[in-house]
Amino acid sequence: MAHILLVEDDLALQQLTKDYLEHNGMTVDVLSNGADVMAALETNMPDLMILDVMLPGKDGFSVCREVRDRYQLPILMLTAKGEDFDQVIGLELGADDYVIKPAEPRVLLARISALLRRGAVEKSTDELRFGTLTIDKNSRIVKLMGNEVSLTSHEFELLWLLSNSAGQVLSRDFVHEKMIGREYDGLDRTVDVRVSRLRKKLGDNSDKPYRIKTVWGQGYLFVSDAWG
Repeated sequence: MAHILLVEDDLALQQLTKDYLEHNGMTVDVLSNGADVMAALETNMPDLMILDVMLPGKDGFSVCREVRDRYQLPILMLTAKGEDFDQVIGLELGADDYVIKPAEPRVLLARISALLRRGAVEKSTDELRFGTLTIDKNSRIVKLMGNEVSLTSHEFELLWLLSNSAGQVLSRDFVHEKMIGREYDGLDRTVDVRVSRLRKKLGDNSDKPYRIKTVWGQGYLFVSDAWG
């Protein structure tokens, strides 16, 4: 039974949505003020949050940014506007999807179900194994040949990004934007430095790397069968 947190200040809409979702087998907690969200999450973490944009106390965009900085739960935003402006901002701040109000109940339910299914898949792949290398996303523990590898938070995030696309070249621009949060300007060497440090800690050859390769003119390649 999925646990949903609905953050909506329109009390009539709040009740209608709660009733509909509960009728479809979900448990629903409700809030009317954006300023109450973080405390609610600390008390009882839901499986998914439905978040209205226009809220008293703290608007939905601010709430979304704050939640995403700390938690990975799926966020479905509600917006009363049809302009791309609101939708794009919500997605850029970390929302997983959005629905324009007034939302047709079956559409809302379908979007919720899709996000919950996606979350279930992600949870099932929270541990990756490549030969003697094990990467656990939840505990953030990396082991190579049974020995724990000490990584910084940035190094772990880089390893997780690359290993999730094992066998696929990820462009420097893509990796830079994911890791740094802005477009690559052609000069910033931050990602290169992190890749170099990661290779060293994972026993890769610094002169001729074979585990995390640099593909000239393309990007980085995590080699899945190079871990013994």
